[in-house]
Amino acid sequence: MAKPGYGKRSAPDQQAGTRHDFALLPTRERYVAGFVDHLPDGAAMSVKTLAKQLPLYGQQAVSTALTALSVAGHLRRVRCAVVGAGDETRWVFRTFWSRTARDNEWWNTYLATEKDALAAVPAPTPSDLDTGPPPWAQAEQPSPPPPAPERPRTEQTPEPTAVPHQRTPARAPDTEPAPPHTVETSPAYLALARLGRDDHRLTLSADDCATLEPQAAQWLARGVSIDYLTHALTAGLPAQVDSPVGFLRRRLTDKIPPRLPTENTQPATPTPTRRLLMECTDCGRPGQPEALPDGLCRPCRTAHSEAAENPPHPAAIADVKAHMTNLRDLLKPV
Repeated sequence: MAKPGYGKRSAPDQQAGTRHDFALLPTRERYVAGFVDHLPDGAAMSVKTLAKQLPLYGQQAVSTALTALSVAGHLRRVRCAVVGAGDETRWVFRTFWSRTARDNEWWNTYLATEKDALAAVPAPTPSDLDTGPPPWAQAEQPSPPPPAPERPRTEQTPEPTAVPHQRTPARAPDTEPAPPHTVETSPAYLALARLGRDDHRLTLSADDCATLEPQAAQWLARGVSIDYLTHALTAGLPAQVDSPVGFLRRRLTDKIPPRLPTENTQPATPTPTRRLLMECTDCGRPGQPEALPDGLCRPCRTAHSEAAENPPHPAAIADVKAHMTNLRDLLKPV
């Protein structure tokens, strides 16, 4: 699992999982997609971490597969700026995942909605932040590797096949798209509504969130952060929660933090704007979602298209495999 605030985030309104999920993808991409789909929210999603858990492929193969899954509409990487000590700015890295393939327009609308929801959440205090990004954070944005043959950990790698591209619906030139509808809700309401996304045992209805909202707002009024409130409500859950609303009402009552004195409270400062940027899945270059169709920047998108149009010759692939087998034999102890 990644540190709080990092890692995998599941997109909403996904279709139920079936044995035919990702059937249109090549073997390697289908293998990686099935593994990622079964990871819980908050799981580490760096290339290095995933490669350690996948016995068939190395880091370069996993990186290439994630790029293909981004083009197919299953994955987007984003970074969000949060406030640190003084004028310091820190970045939270997240990977949004959708079992159901989405087109570019859907991802742009969804990430815009996430940005609006994030703006409603108060900035965390310096004590709530980590001393720096986790050790694997840099691996979430790998720099483009030097040209080298891809080396899977198995000799039974299938020949590369094209990955289905997502389609962006055509829009009539004389019509204007309707802006995404956002409902003005309090940070306390949003924190309660997201509990079910983190753990299905705490799924609440809209009426449940409205009922518990005043109690959650009392926590935030005492100076705690959204992450603190979420952790206090989700830590040490029993195996089964029969009544999520009753369970959370009891925790909100019993575990409410003390009210700190306000004699030396610093004068209130305007909450800075929270920026949400999407990253190129391949090279990690940040940008607005509209500037990164298929989750790729222009150079990486061009390179991916050229690779799909001009796959390597089977003879060249066989030569690379034979060369790598020879190198591994030379490295074996005598």
